Amino acid sequence: MNDTTDWYGPDAATFGDRIAAAREAAGMGQEKLARRMGIKLKTLQGWENDLSEPRANKLQMLAGLLNVSMGWLLTGEGEGLAAPEGDGGTLPADINEALLEIRALKTQIQTAGDRLGRLEKTLRQLLKEEA
Repeated sequence: MNDTTDWYGPDAATFGDRIAAAREAAGMGQEKLARRMGIKLKTLQGWENDLSEPRANKLQMLAGLLNVSMGWLLTGEGEGLAAPEGDGGTLPADINEALLEIRALKTQIQTAGDRLGRLEKTLRQLLKEEA
């Protein structure tokens, strides 16, 4: 990667990162955006945490509400947000790599937490059947 970072490009941000950034730039909290889209808060949180993705119709609605293109939400290319103010857009490669590793680890932890919750639910159900 060169020394100029595309803040919202595919190497620096995930789909969920772009949703969260565009939502914040639009001055909306998660609850407000979820309500305006007619979805559950947990659904939006899943999108922002890269645990799930919206269907095409919701993606189109999301782009419209956030005033960005669908292409930008998906890839970071096209009409979207500029780099955060006060930032020259430069990050050393080692810092960027660390940020990417943190993001990947965060996703793994969230996925493991979801799996643990499902396993606990299954175990409780099995224990009920045994009783």
